[in-house]
Order: sequence, then structure tokens, then C-alpha cells
Amino acid sequence: MPKQDGTATRVLRALASSDSSVRLRAALAVGTSPDPQLIDTLIERCAVEPDFSVREMLTWALLRHPPALTVAKLTDELRSERAQARSQALHTLSKVGDRRAWPAITRALLTDADDEVARSAWRAAVALVPAGGELEVATVLSTQLGRGGREMQLSLSRALIALGEVVMPILRAATVDLDPRVRVHAVATQRLMRDPDAGFEFAIEAAKRVVALGPDGREGMTPGVDR
Repeated sequence: MPKQDGTATRVLRALASSDSSVRLRAALAVGTSPDPQLIDTLIERCAVEPDFSVREMLTWALLRHPPALTVAKLTDELRSERAQARSQALHTLSKVGDRRAWPAITRALLTDADDEVARSAWRAAVALVPAGGELEVATVLSTQLGRGGREMQLSLSRALIALGEVVMPILRAATVDLDPRVRVHAVATQRLMRDPDAGFEFAIEAAKRVVALGPDGREGMTPGVDR
């Protein structure tokens, strides 16, 4: 894609095409020939692009530009009212891996009401957390135990496990939480830490049995846990 006046306009037009293949080729072209003038265009499109493959190509195109030019613009997107803008900016920042973005990974993002934003924030936090900050992140993430369905819970478990041994006392405390969903999720995460090959479904089902038996080994101790 030639670099000349009006390029950004043409790229934006191509990225807004109703044909996803046209949008994909446009994003590929920008990444193949990076142009700092098109960074804003790429970020703006990330906020609204409906196709997953095109979004991934937009992220790749942004990664082809120097972090010094993209990180500040991406962190600005984290304040957007549009959930996809926040989610995609977090996803891209996690790929960039530049810790200058770390201060922008706030508790509000880690607990965002939108599931995709929260999941992206968890991944970004794990990728960007500076040494010594793992406990703070794990403490915030533990407030999300029991949230959502299987995919959401698996994402959180993976994030917690990636933070390392610092999460173990937090998980132990969560195993006696008043909410049975939190207890099950905590126990399942502990099991995955010990045996990563066990699989999340197996870990959840095993955790349900453990929680249902209760601390003294008798059934019926935790009403509300699906069997």
C-alpha cells in the first residue's frame, strides 16, 4: 500500500468494506508496509471490527509499528465507553508486552462488567505485571472467582496459575468462601495448578465433589452447587 496523501482515507474505506476479505487484505497491507500515519486508523477500526480474523490482523498490523508510537494510543482506548475498544486495546497491549502500559491496567478493567473486557484485562495483567506485583494482581483477580460460564472461569484460572505460587494462599482462602461457586472455582484452579493436563472440565467436576462433601467429608454441606 503506497504511502502518500490520502492513504489513510483509502485504508479506512477498505477497512469499512462490507466484504471481510477486503478488510483483511487492507489490514495485511498496512502491517506489511507499516506507516505511523495509519496507527490511529487501525486502532479506530479495532473498536468496531466484527470479524475475529480481521481483528487479529489489525492487532498484527499494530504490532508491526514501534511500541513508542502505539502504547500511549492504545492505553487511551482503555477509557473508551465502547467495550470492544477496551477489549481489543487490552488484547493488543498484551501482545506488545511493553510494561509502560502497566499503570493503565486498573482494577476497574480487571473487574469490568463486560466479560470480554475482563478476560482481556486478565491476560494483559499477567503479561505486563512487573516483578513483585503478582500478589496485588492475584488479590484483585480472586474477587472474580465463580464468575461466568466455563470459558470465563477457565480464563481466570489460567491467569491466576500464570501468576505463580503467590496465588496459593489466596486460593486456599477462597475454598471456604460463602459462595459455593467461588469455592468450586478455587478448588478447580488448585487442581489445575497441580495437574495442568487434567483438563478444566475434569477439575470442575472433581471440585464440585470435594465442595459438596464439605470439610468433614459429609454430603449436603453446600446447597447451591450443581451436581
